[in-house]
Amino acid sequence: RLPVPKLEDTITRYLNAQKPLLNDDQFRKTEELAHAFEKGIGRELHEQLVAQDNQNKHTSYITGPWFDMYLKAREPVVLNFNAFMSFNPDPKPEYNDQLIRATNMTVSAIRFMKTFRAGYLEPEVFHLNPEKSDTEIFKKIIRFVPSSVSWFGAYMVNAYPLDMSQYFRLFNSTRLPKLNKDELYTDEKAKHLLVLRNGNFYVFDVIDRDGNMLKPSEIQAHLKYILSDNSPAPAFPLGYLSSENRDTWALLRKNLLENGNEEALQKVDSAMFCLSLDDFPIKDFVHVSHTMLHGDAANRWYDKSFNLIITKDGTAGINFEHSWGDGVAVLRFQNEVFKDSTKTPAISPQSQPASVDSSRAVQKLDFKLNDALKAGITKAKQRFDATVESLSLNLIRFQEGGKELLKQKKVSPDAVAQLAFQMAFLRQYDQTVATYESCSTAAFKHGRTETIRPASVHTKKCSEAFVKELSKHSPEELQKLIVECSKYHGRLTKEAAMGQGFDRHLFSLRYLALSKELPLPDFYQDQAYARLNHNIISTSTLVSPAVQLGGFGPVVADGFGVGYQVHDDWIGCNVSSYPARNGKEFLQCIHKSLEDIFNILKGKKIGS
Repeated sequence: RLPVPKLEDTITRYLNAQKPLLNDDQFRKTEELAHAFEKGIGRELHEQLVAQDNQNKHTSYITGPWFDMYLKAREPVVLNFNAFMSFNPDPKPEYNDQLIRATNMTVSAIRFMKTFRAGYLEPEVFHLNPEKSDTEIFKKIIRFVPSSVSWFGAYMVNAYPLDMSQYFRLFNSTRLPKLNKDELYTDEKAKHLLVLRNGNFYVFDVIDRDGNMLKPSEIQAHLKYILSDNSPAPAFPLGYLSSENRDTWALLRKNLLENGNEEALQKVDSAMFCLSLDDFPIKDFVHVSHTMLHGDAANRWYDKSFNLIITKDGTAGINFEHSWGDGVAVLRFQNEVFKDSTKTPAISPQSQPASVDSSRAVQKLDFKLNDALKAGITKAKQRFDATVESLSLNLIRFQEGGKELLKQKKVSPDAVAQLAFQMAFLRQYDQTVATYESCSTAAFKHGRTETIRPASVHTKKCSEAFVKELSKHSPEELQKLIVECSKYHGRLTKEAAMGQGFDRHLFSLRYLALSKELPLPDFYQDQAYARLNHNIISTSTLVSPAVQLGGFGPVVADGFGVGYQVHDDWIGCNVSSYPARNGKEFLQCIHKSLEDIFNILKGKKIGS
């Protein structure tokens, strides 16, 4: 189970995270408020939280508050919450044809779903010592140990089973807009796929009456039929509604239902997933990011648990809604789909589509729109277009080294990437700001994520040495500063992964106070608390053989959204920003910071 940290540990960790962001006077005030909270109302709330947690052993203390946080948020899901991960191309070029890849990936996705529902999907396990635990012998033995104690057997060999409670929401699921708080909806009985092309909505069954998957050649035939349909794009594309403010969208949805669209919407909501087929090829990586992060809202349904997007040239990616689950579940799905569709593809470029009557099997959904709905779609489109217009996406590949060299030098690759972000921001804006790094707590029952706070007194000291006082430090001193940052970051990462961060704990205590209608404690009204939770640099990382790049929008208007990957010999960085910040310049500063850090670690001098 996810542990509730000790209150005194949480306060200490919180103050450590505040230190680099405040001057001495501000810090003293924040420290006073924190200690008063710890001795007073905070203690009471903490005891209530622990008691509540003990009564709800079937779940974790963060589950309720976290779902609420996502589902009560009224901002549009696109750019604010939905993230994307794009697939690497199929290693066999001729398999990157849009129809072939769409068919193979759809078949692999259905195989994954059937394997999961039948209880045959291999459990997600984090192996600290893979030589011992990631073996056929261990799998054979553990299979026969009752599940109530099997986790203990895994612990003995340093293998940690991860929580998979989110997986069932991958399929046949959608987020329904409701006033004040949305709902998650899942209908596992539905057998159809939703396909979007040119703003038109199509559905067809991919599972037959006996629960078997349709033949791949039939799925291919139906997708070919959709790809060759030359119906014009709708004048009022429904997809835009899923990009709206949630309350606005809830009212429009009510109107849709009352206007005779119940059956069509039910098809959209219950579909296995949404396959979005785009009619253009990809120009470059920035174009990939724009396409997968938001694309054309006419051809997306952002409320689905995920959209599988495939462009004209077979570039594929996933855009996923975030309330139901986190990157770990989506990544596992993505890895399996990539592996299955490339290693054992269902169809080949030589395959012929089945001779079936697709015009009968495929249903094009028709929506009845009154004037209010048409006006709603027009307004949603204007809003969406304006937001997208203001969004910048930029990326770099740092080619001068990566994980291998950093491990040789005994520093943490993640710590170095995070240090580079701190250094870059200092170089560009001359300040240290609230920074967020996401860390999975899936090692615990119903764990979600915890925050790592990469901005520390160590990164601040090191960044200032590199950016402002280079001439005052010898290369050995600079090396020592990097190592200190790495050690401290390693500690923070370990704490977060073990459920010992401070963010979720403080968030839950605040949630508890509000749910009991207590006045909000002074601690939470401190400007420093608000500033720490205004995450100007929001970061997330993942590396996988299936994933080409990933990214998300800034979480605040004056922030950066940083998706990064540290590979063996290079580092990739994908940055999103709005006009308040210059993402291109930030990336140049990141590149310069990485160059400096690597030069110092290699024992070279830094060029100015």
